[in-house]
Amino acid sequence: MKKSTDSLPLIGVDTGGTFTDLVLLEGERVRTWKLPSTPGDPSRAVLDGIRHLLGDRPAMVCHGSTVATNALLEGKGAPVALVVTQGFRDLLLIGRQNRPELYALHPRRPLPLVRREHVIEVRERITAEGEVEIALDDAEITRVVEAVRAIGCPSAALCLLHSYLRPDHEQALAAALEAAGLRVSASHRILPEYREFERASTTAVNAAVAPVMSRYLSRLQQGFGGVPLRIMQSNGGIIKAERAGAEAVRTFLSGPAGGMVGAFATAKAAGCERLITFDMGGTSTDVSLCDGDIPLTSETVLAGWPLKVPMIDIHTVGAGGGSIARLDAGGALRVGPRSAGADPGPACYGRGTEVTVTDANLYLGRLLPDHFLGGRMRLHVERCRNVIEDLARAADLPPQRLVEGVVEVVEATMAGALRVVSVARGYDPRNFTLLPFGGAGGLHACALADKLAIPRILIPVHPGLLSAVGLVLADTVRDYSLSILRPGHTPYAELRDQFAPLNAQAKEDMAAEGWAEDALVYEYSCDVRYRGQSFEVNVPFGEHFHADFHARHETLYGYRDDARAVEVVTLRLRAIGRGPHPDITYGLCREGELRPLLSTPVHFAGHTSDWPVYAREELPCGARFSGPALVVEETATHLIAPGWRAGVDRRGNLLLDRAGRLPS
Repeated sequence: MKKSTDSLPLIGVDTGGTFTDLVLLEGERVRTWKLPSTPGDPSRAVLDGIRHLLGDRPAMVCHGSTVATNALLEGKGAPVALVVTQGFRDLLLIGRQNRPELYALHPRRPLPLVRREHVIEVRERITAEGEVEIALDDAEITRVVEAVRAIGCPSAALCLLHSYLRPDHEQALAAALEAAGLRVSASHRILPEYREFERASTTAVNAAVAPVMSRYLSRLQQGFGGVPLRIMQSNGGIIKAERAGAEAVRTFLSGPAGGMVGAFATAKAAGCERLITFDMGGTSTDVSLCDGDIPLTSETVLAGWPLKVPMIDIHTVGAGGGSIARLDAGGALRVGPRSAGADPGPACYGRGTEVTVTDANLYLGRLLPDHFLGGRMRLHVERCRNVIEDLARAADLPPQRLVEGVVEVVEATMAGALRVVSVARGYDPRNFTLLPFGGAGGLHACALADKLAIPRILIPVHPGLLSAVGLVLADTVRDYSLSILRPGHTPYAELRDQFAPLNAQAKEDMAAEGWAEDALVYEYSCDVRYRGQSFEVNVPFGEHFHADFHARHETLYGYRDDARAVEVVTLRLRAIGRGPHPDITYGLCREGELRPLLSTPVHFAGHTSDWPVYAREELPCGARFSGPALVVEETATHLIAPGWRAGVDRRGNLLLDRAGRLPS
């Protein structure tokens, strides 16, 4: 990377719904900090945390943010004008005509991403073969620009028919609209792939959230005083803030992606590459399965809109420490997806008025009021007890049984998410290790492992800050794609030559990121399908991609047909600038005897008994102890259930094994 930034301290900052986490790497020294998020203006907590760690010294900041996600979910994106080929005005309204609620008597469509009166049709046409059928003239360009300006939307999305094959018309319109002072998202830049609906949806979403993201990043950079700022993308790689502002659609899983990078690096260093990750924060839980590598997907749906950009394959449910417990109309106990967030937060934080999962864990004795956030944040036991007793009376249940129910409900939701990424995809959880992280992950790891018969648990160093750790460890990554729709018998050399424009764009973009061409790593792949199929399978691109496709198809769907004709639909290129990869996934082990910090009454499985409490920083290397027990540290608390044994490995990881067979 550029020499001017190599010597700067490096800070990873992850903004969550409840807490903002920071990890500072300065030389070989690692410092951490965790503070409540500021939902009204997330940049305030980021800047406060950085000032606490660095003062006024410069640093390079890698940031994971939920700003773009929240803007879309809350309907707070910028108004968008959509420009489409004549005859395709209702492209976003018609979509695929899917019915996500097949049996709903009163189905509800998502709110329109672009109002119909904000869609402008252009007289032009590119054929499916990339030929110009109706040319785009200067008069039509002028008319479109005037129409967009008359609408008054600050952001425009361009999605012309087959522009992935021939972008000339989109390029001309984009140049004219930008010259008129508008922010433009053009589909040939955002997603040069076929399938008009998905391309239009992805481009329109980007047009809606890019202004919001850009304003947020501008505030941050002003607060930083011009220090380098890079943003985590959904694909697990970082890019410059300017690019993230222009292509905000690539940042929707920014924080969870950082967590996956940190989790996989930790597990790999510990000798484990088959893992199920479980990130339980204050608002949601993110789960994923790694079978030798971090899984990627190019298709997801957010707020009802398909997004076709590369991202880490993560499944999210609305279950976190701040998830609110309530009684539904029939009197049944529900937990989440609504969260207390950072403001007002759980009742035990001092301002909340509703029962949350965190309150339930405190009431059951699984959180210690004097050892939360390293003792910097004292929990309000009396306030917690009052709101729980109020809800218990409404439910006509003893308070202790009510909070047991809260924990059981949220654990059932999280177990369902773990089954989605494992059993539902043909993986046996018994062959994997569970890696819990996030501030609340360690409290529920044993229960979830029991539900899915997962035999091992790896609790990493810095578990409550692992997403910020991943931001420090992340590479610079750019993804490129191009739909070509070629028959599988196309000569290999001809297919290889089709990567040329992707290579050229990657070289230019990565140079702007500060990378020399000889320092880059290129990964080539292609989306392939049997002729007549609607969807594709991604395989590495090489001379034997046909064989790889048949084998991968059989793994995914249980059958293959080697005699059937195949099609190469889309080419993909991933350009990677490898970072320094500092080893910060280990902790220091102390020498000495294993001694509990104290003992405390804990209610578990219907009974209350005294459990030993260990301070994680005081656990000796090689220590072994059996549950029941609690382990406290600054960023998290961990529950070692009866029947589980725990041990500390040479890297400071906490290893749990149901049978007591712990690696050395």
